[in-house]
Amino acid sequence: MAVHKAGRKTARVAAAVAAAALIGVAASACGPDEDKGSGKVAEKPAPPADSGALAGVPASVKGGVITVGDPKAKHTVKLYEDPRCPICKKFEETGAQALVKPVADGKVKLEYTIASFLDKNLGGSGSVNAAGALRASVEAGKFPQYHAEVFAAQPEEETDDAFTPAYLLKVADKVKGLRGAAFDKAVNKGTYKKWVDEAMKVFTDDGMEGTPTVVIDGKKSSGNALYDQEAFAKELKAAGIS
Repeated sequence: MAVHKAGRKTARVAAAVAAAALIGVAASACGPDEDKGSGKVAEKPAPPADSGALAGVPASVKGGVITVGDPKAKHTVKLYEDPRCPICKKFEETGAQALVKPVADGKVKLEYTIASFLDKNLGGSGSVNAAGALRASVEAGKFPQYHAEVFAAQPEEETDDAFTPAYLLKVADKVKGLRGAAFDKAVNKGTYKKWVDEAMKVFTDDGMEGTPTVVIDGKKSSGNALYDQEAFAKELKAAGIS
């Protein structure tokens, strides 16, 4: 499975795996020794396919995990992502779209663990900032929409530390009803920094080594289908999800 590795020693391996698994997809290494890239921030990202599709679906927080969907849903899909990870963005644009209908229909709940190890690997604080802003969006009742927009607004180069509070607020402007005094303060002041640390602890305690990692009803996805909506839908169907 193509993932971004959290450990410094595995960065070169992660880059090779990503390149092999995502032919034709630009995937940068998360090596700690890279110089910062000069790619431009995507100021006008294309609207993500699932933006707003889950607007009526509840989101809640327990510990370091954000749950989207009916808490009593029969199936659980755990998603481990880092906001700066371009391979996570690729997953969100492709395979993840197969989850939208099952979640909206109440058949599946999604449990997001938002990691932030890429700040350590690449320098900067973009992952921490974005994770905190995503946590704040739960309080505003806009997590699914904002989550989609944040990944759509990734910079062209993962080494660009683009997720500043100002930029994250600009991204929030794309989600109707998200901006407000409480949300803006949480983003600007880093209100949820302790929660971001808690989420990273969950990532580590769960034995995760990279992103994206997807666990379907307790079974880790092989990763071969993550970047194709139709293929991932077949994998979900094999697990009883359709």
